[in-house]
Amino acid sequence: MSRRSFLGGAAAVAASTVFAGPAGAAGRRGLSVSGDQFLLEGKPFQIVSGAIHYFRLRPEQWHDRLSRLKALGLNTVETYVAWNFHQPKPGRADFRGDRDLAAFIRLAGELGFQVIVRPSPYICAEWEFGGLPAWLLADRNMELRCADPAYLKAVDAWYDQLIPQLAPLEARHGGPIVAAQIENEYGSYGNDTSYLAHLRDSLRSRGMTSLLFVADGASEFFMRFGELPATLEAGTGDGDPAPSIAALKAFRPGAPVMMAEYWDGWFDHWGEPHHTTDPRHTAAHVDQLLATGASVNLYLACGGTNYGFTAGANTSGPHYQPTVTSYDYDSPVGEAGDVGAKFTALQSVITKYTKQPLVPPPARSPRLPAQSVAPSGSVSLVDSLPALSTVVRSAQPVAMERVGQPTGLIHYRTTVQGPHSGPLSIHGLADRALVFADGVQLGILDRNRPDATLELKLEKPRTRLDVLVDTMGRVNYGPHLADRKGIDGWVALNTQQKLFGWEIRPLPLDDLSRLRFSSVQPGAGPAFHRATALVAEPADGFVALPGWEKGVVWLNGFNLGRYWKIGPQQTLYAPKSLWRKGKNELVVLEMHHPGTAIEIRPEADLG
Repeated sequence: MSRRSFLGGAAAVAASTVFAGPAGAAGRRGLSVSGDQFLLEGKPFQIVSGAIHYFRLRPEQWHDRLSRLKALGLNTVETYVAWNFHQPKPGRADFRGDRDLAAFIRLAGELGFQVIVRPSPYICAEWEFGGLPAWLLADRNMELRCADPAYLKAVDAWYDQLIPQLAPLEARHGGPIVAAQIENEYGSYGNDTSYLAHLRDSLRSRGMTSLLFVADGASEFFMRFGELPATLEAGTGDGDPAPSIAALKAFRPGAPVMMAEYWDGWFDHWGEPHHTTDPRHTAAHVDQLLATGASVNLYLACGGTNYGFTAGANTSGPHYQPTVTSYDYDSPVGEAGDVGAKFTALQSVITKYTKQPLVPPPARSPRLPAQSVAPSGSVSLVDSLPALSTVVRSAQPVAMERVGQPTGLIHYRTTVQGPHSGPLSIHGLADRALVFADGVQLGILDRNRPDATLELKLEKPRTRLDVLVDTMGRVNYGPHLADRKGIDGWVALNTQQKLFGWEIRPLPLDDLSRLRFSSVQPGAGPAFHRATALVAEPADGFVALPGWEKGVVWLNGFNLGRYWKIGPQQTLYAPKSLWRKGKNELVVLEMHHPGTAIEIRPEADLG
């Protein structure tokens, strides 16, 4: 079942409960509940918010995108906080540069927004592992998203670093934060109310006094599992809002209605169609919702990008569905900041309720002129293994989390005795394995074909077996969150004879500076290819790879993300701040068959 059909609607909260803390030194109380309405500083307030993810934008874009949302007419913005973006490995969390969450929130306040934060630990968001850090999966006994002691210990340590970034920015201190979410869509995952209570108490004990809420689907079943006493319950959904409004009013009569996510678009998976929604229908439904007095958070209001290896994945039954690099979401403000019919339609509705002046958004950002460049050097990935990684030896293959690797690729090597002929199988594969015998590719195995095998014919006494696992993002939603990558099992001949004695090389691919490119073309198999693009003046652009098959692109050392010819996405967004005046280095890791040119285009092709 898809996430869209699995969730929907909204729920509110008992009208007698007041959720705001005491007024702070600045004399501000922030957001509270009175009867069936919200109050901001004691006055009725209809929240008209939009989701924008700082972690999917370059920091140089924050002001521009927030300014566009201001022109949209919103009075509030909302952002998730992605735990793994700040703490990809255990230890000190990073809140610098593009991870400066406090700077983003302050900027939103300076532009006149109220701010809602959804500070993890789990966020979904079609983001790698739903925002949870991969190192949690190294502990096979840990249960995620419940009151498991090991999990709570990790969450508490994270909150010890995160909440000091947020609490000083609450309204009672004169900041813009007026509300914060506890967990996310928990009623669709579990029923551990003690876990939700622990998160609530963890926020409060560390100084958060803003209104707290949870968000769940519309059915009695999901809302009962996800609700928490004395905590606002908001909801999620799309389309005609009437059923959602009816469901929430039945669940908690006489309380304010808040749609924590009203989906105005949708995301894409590789190999599936590109999603769009009708701007007129979206605007009409938002108008219908706001006319009832309900509050709303448009999800998304501003698109972004799953740079690097940050895209998540879903499952439909046993079928694995990786999410594409673009998170444009068909939002009113697109991935590259573009606005169009949906922006205009929503702006005319939203400003009617927020009483904001109807102003034009900032001008469209300049675009690079089209050009095509040819690779000037290449190097085989297998030949580059010593430059990219160090060997970890193990009797059996192990998942990348066991070797401390958050994301990337992982390579396994062993020696097989011959002569022998028979099927080779991989058990516990995530996600695609390219298999080679003495450098000759035997084929590809895929987690969506778990029973598939490759025929192995060994004529020599000893044959080198290489398995390169191409990972595509951890599952971010549903019961299969514990999505360990690489080989979390074994490799077997004839279905039962396990192969032992492995050399494992983690390939996070976060530093390519030691690659040694050559004009000599490498043989078959994955390889890096380098090209130089000349830019007269940096501007936004899009990288296209016609004739290439599947891989990853770096621009001046920055990982733009994954590409795959199966689409729907055919270009990768490369914002202005990543380009240099003059020479720019493009590096492509092509897993299969390289093309002859890399194109830079002024427009996106999302399918």
